[in-house]
Amino acid sequence: MPRTASPRTRRPRISIDVQPELRRRLRVAAAKCDVSVREYVIETLTLKLREDLGEPGEETGALTARTDPVLAELWDNPRDAEYDRR
Repeated sequence: MPRTASPRTRRPRISIDVQPELRRRLRVAAAKCDVSVREYVIETLTLKLREDLGEPGEETGALTARTDPVLAELWDNPRDAEYDRR
């Protein structure tokens, strides 16, 4: 009978295909940090998401200058500043 995780421990799974060289680099980097590839990837993704979206819970799904650099460039200009003064 297959073993299934309880609802509390079940986590979504992400699977990606990578080039052999990227896989090799991931393995080397993880070994250098003395962690598994899984731990290394999760930590790296967490750091990148924090950089792009802020702390967990801060992202609201709304497009903001913080979550979208293109919008920041469009919104943060002298002409648009008139709306900030109102």
